[in-house]
Amino acid sequence: MIWWIDAGAGASGDMLLGALLGLDPDGLPAAQAAVDGVLAELGAAPVPLAVEPVRRNGLAATRALVDAPESAPRTWRDIRPALTDHPAALTVFASLAHAEADVHGCAVDDVHFHEVGALDAIADIVGVTTLWERLAPDHIVVSAVCVGSGSVATAHGQLPVPVPAVTHLLTGVPTFSGAVVGEACTPTGAALLSFLADAWGPQPEMVVHAVGTGAGSRDPDTHPNVVRILSGEPVAGAEGLTLIETTIDDLDPRIYPDVLDRVRTAGALEAWITPVIMKLGRPGVVLTALAPSSAADQVTAALFVHTTTLGVRRSEVDRVALARDFVTVEVAGMRIPVKRGWLDGEVITCQPEFRNAREVAAATGLAVREVLDRARSAARQDSWNKKGSDATDGGDSDVRTPEN
Repeated sequence: MIWWIDAGAGASGDMLLGALLGLDPDGLPAAQAAVDGVLAELGAAPVPLAVEPVRRNGLAATRALVDAPESAPRTWRDIRPALTDHPAALTVFASLAHAEADVHGCAVDDVHFHEVGALDAIADIVGVTTLWERLAPDHIVVSAVCVGSGSVATAHGQLPVPVPAVTHLLTGVPTFSGAVVGEACTPTGAALLSFLADAWGPQPEMVVHAVGTGAGSRDPDTHPNVVRILSGEPVAGAEGLTLIETTIDDLDPRIYPDVLDRVRTAGALEAWITPVIMKLGRPGVVLTALAPSSAADQVTAALFVHTTTLGVRRSEVDRVALARDFVTVEVAGMRIPVKRGWLDGEVITCQPEFRNAREVAAATGLAVREVLDRARSAARQDSWNKKGSDATDGGDSDVRTPEN
């Protein structure tokens, strides 16, 4: 499953949350229940989530409203303990903290979150990351981001748009001002997009199965103030790609994870490192990336900027992909997403989401191997009704339970 996030009208935490609530294949009530369950764990103060259908300049959308009480500005030191059980949300808020610290010249722990420090913004981030983990996309591409123009009133006074924290968080990715007067992308929205994105660019070639549309608070006459998330599968069959690789023996190995992240952000579909022995017996690595031809130059540039290489090798290759879909199965009463691969109308591979299988094993005492086997068995059951033209329907939300 891949997503394309259309941030052409900007982005905020509540817009992204609304889009993901409307995208869940199990329906909006199930998605809202999943978020409510996590929000109930945030602390003593209740954080209720209200969801309503709205229209934005004639376009139907989902509005997510977190009805939290007003709260005083909080420091990163105050917020961090509440997020220790939510590592994805912790990562997003940490990026916000570092961005604010850099642009305001203060220590990270002393950053005061005014506009993004209230319970509603914390809930937006926890809600978005909860649904991201629940839906488990394989690859996310984000469009160029509209940031707006003009200025906006903040706790630090009148600031230019995009505000400094947004500029910091979106450095190195495509942005534009658009026709929006005012703040189109908030710091929370920028932090979430940066966290979610595997690559930046136009909609990839895909078969769209579902669209989630999240509404912003404003309803201007000029455009629909929404974020759209398109969910589907890559087009099956052979596709032309560029294989890009370089051999390195003089880069600090601690930098490798960051380099792989940078290469994927530049547009690579996959990137990996292979250890090799070079001349004079020196250890080195071959860093390889597989990218759409349209992103080959950006990926090459990322390798030049973020490694010590003086040259790369590029070749055109064909990749043949199976048609794929997702189903959600139950093992011991708990849900596990499973990705299935189809060939000639038959399921030939089933891959349960390992993170969810491990959670089921921890909660039930079953061996992880047993959980994976049961999930695969459940995903193969009733697969006959997915044969033929319906084989690639990524919108299948049936919950299947193993008989054993």
